[in-house]
Amino acid sequence: MAISIDQFKEVDIRIGTVKSAERVPDSDKLLRLEVDLGEGSLRQILSGIAEFMAPEEVVGRQFPFVTNLEPRVIRGLVSNGMILAVGEGDTFSLLAPTKTVQSGSRIR
Repeated sequence: MAISIDQFKEVDIRIGTVKSAERVPDSDKLLRLEVDLGEGSLRQILSGIAEFMAPEEVVGRQFPFVTNLEPRVIRGLVSNGMILAVGEGDTFSLLAPTKTVQSGSRIR
């Protein structure tokens, strides 16, 4: 399904810095991330990356996040965004800037 450039511009993708990460209890797939998106407070984002990445592998790193999704409750926790990743089967990778940028920087 094709979308217009105006529809694409509505997606707010920003670089966030992961400040903390932990496994969600009773889940093999979920990590609970606390992410600095340059808004003055941390945002909780849940991600199904725990089978590919340990919490300590993401803390302190920067990744792109979709920041204007409606909040979603997963396993009783509210997720306020989505990390961008690529992969299929045994191949998995988180997308990341090639150098450190300011948290909250918008992807254009």
